[in-house]
Amino acid sequence: MSNATKTALETSLKKLLMHKKIDKITISDLTSDCGISRMAFYYHFKDIYDLVEWVCIEDGRRILQGKNTYDTWQEGMLQVFEAVLESKSFIQNVYHSISREKIENYLYKLTFNLISDVVEEKCVDTQLAPEDKAFIAEFYKFGFVGIMLGWIDRGMKDDYHEIVKRMSITLHGNITQSISNFQQSQKSPAS
Repeated sequence: MSNATKTALETSLKKLLMHKKIDKITISDLTSDCGISRMAFYYHFKDIYDLVEWVCIEDGRRILQGKNTYDTWQEGMLQVFEAVLESKSFIQNVYHSISREKIENYLYKLTFNLISDVVEEKCVDTQLAPEDKAFIAEFYKFGFVGIMLGWIDRGMKDDYHEIVKRMSITLHGNITQSISNFQQSQKSPAS
């Protein structure tokens, strides 16, 4: 029942955001729209922003399911762009109503998980330290999120297929090279 309640709240939130700014939506608006009690809302979420974060993370998880390998990350990124575009009013409302930091944090979690899985896949036969793997994923995460935020900021008008193609060209072989560079640095004495 709890997933059904969360999903009902997600649907109501997205529906209400088509007509209202997030800071104008009340818990009563949400619970009335989906027919649950305020107590049920507070059982799952501390406030509307907590619900927004959950919606973003759940959407991202669904979008990237099975698209977190070296061979499929571009498809995963295309799906992220498509999902953001499909939820344009939701994303722009959230983007302009709450701090950019919250959107960044959501995108950072989403992209870190995607890139971290790719790094892990490419490190299968290596002895690379976990902190080095995390550093590589963090490094590329910031590039991905910066590109996505710039696209959102420009009104999502640029062709996202072209953006992902350019990301692919830019990243081609770079994660593998980064792993190799870290391995080499571990073998050679510090300068």
